[in-house]
Amino acid sequence: MPIYEFVCMECESHFEELVGVRAADPPCPDCGASRVARQLSVFAAHGTAEQPSFGGPVSGGGCCGGSCGC
Repeated sequence: MPIYEFVCMECESHFEELVGVRAADPPCPDCGASRVARQLSVFAAHGTAEQPSFGGPVSGGGCCGGSCGC
């Protein structure tokens, strides 16, 4: 079952749900509206891509390459 991201067309809330491809869209958990737009999550669309490492010996450490004083 794919993970979908939804955006509520009423309150603009963003949420994720595990739903079947042919299943009805769930209501917004914040306002209860049924008018939501389904999107593929970034994980589902790009889940096999290698992610960057932020703490290895090559990266320089912390946020922004260590410039935050960590």
